[in-house]
Amino acid sequence: MTLTRRAVFSALAATGILAGAVTPTYAADMTFTLATSGSETDQRSVAMAEVFAPMVAGFADYQAGYNGTLFAQGTELEAIAAGNLTMSIASAQELAQFFPEFSIFATGYVHQDAAHQVRVFNDPLMDPFKQKVEDELGVKLLSVMYLGRRHVNLRQTRAELDVQTPADLAGVNLRMPGTDAWQFLGAALGASPTPLAFSEVYTSLASGAIDGQDNPLPTVVDQKFYEVTKQISLTSHLVDLNYIAFSKATWDGLSADQKITVQRAADAAAAYGRLKQLDKENNLADFIRSQGVEIYTPDLAAFRTHVQSQYVGSEAAASWPEGVLDRINALGN
Repeated sequence: MTLTRRAVFSALAATGILAGAVTPTYAADMTFTLATSGSETDQRSVAMAEVFAPMVAGFADYQAGYNGTLFAQGTELEAIAAGNLTMSIASAQELAQFFPEFSIFATGYVHQDAAHQVRVFNDPLMDPFKQKVEDELGVKLLSVMYLGRRHVNLRQTRAELDVQTPADLAGVNLRMPGTDAWQFLGAALGASPTPLAFSEVYTSLASGAIDGQDNPLPTVVDQKFYEVTKQISLTSHLVDLNYIAFSKATWDGLSADQKITVQRAADAAAAYGRLKQLDKENNLADFIRSQGVEIYTPDLAAFRTHVQSQYVGSEAAASWPEGVLDRINALGN
């Protein structure tokens, strides 16, 4: 399926069928549309609205669609490629749908922290990844945003289910986004991954249709998942990221000064969001506990060993360019 989607978009780009591929935006007054599955109060959304939008206001109007209302989660990159959207906040998992090698950036326990993410994104090792996305999908990756450390968040109380090792997640229906990379990670954690749109997570937790979900603490608070869950096991299984994805056709239609402004605006929004997210991440545990949710640290060594072992010899790891994992690790602390 992955190769089919990639091949289709490559063919469309080559023949000029993608609208944006042959019609750059040269108008003096432009509109940059952004689609995201996050809410208006999600820190990534806030960063784009409060930092990016004012910085490009001299030549572009900024319009955002939140909660998957403009384009459904997982379809934003296709919308950009088709010329129907300017921007999205894209995950490595979504990009892996088109380019399997991106799964390396969605692998458990690879990125160490927010600073490591930035070093990796700005290192020359990323150049071939970025170029391929531009050439074959018509999407330019401007900057990297820090989403946070993802943890396992469950409906059961700790007395009912104490998650210390991956074995404890056996049979647990853990919501994960629907892409192959996400589903692989969920299985690597020891759970039964259940694909589900982000907008449906709260109601599915409330009804018991799923047992849990995985997200950073700020997302747990922003989406009020603490109202329908009882525990968080601080697995820190993924230092998650998003990319600010921008239409290459729109980019090509900008003047040199406008390109500089857009790039600076993206970097500034990413930096602002990163600092705010880190601050929230460091200060939300007490609030979540006050809502009756137990928070504890499991056997991280057991999780790290098990998760990484699942990638050895897998199809996902086979797509990773030789030596890239070593280069990523070398950029760590």
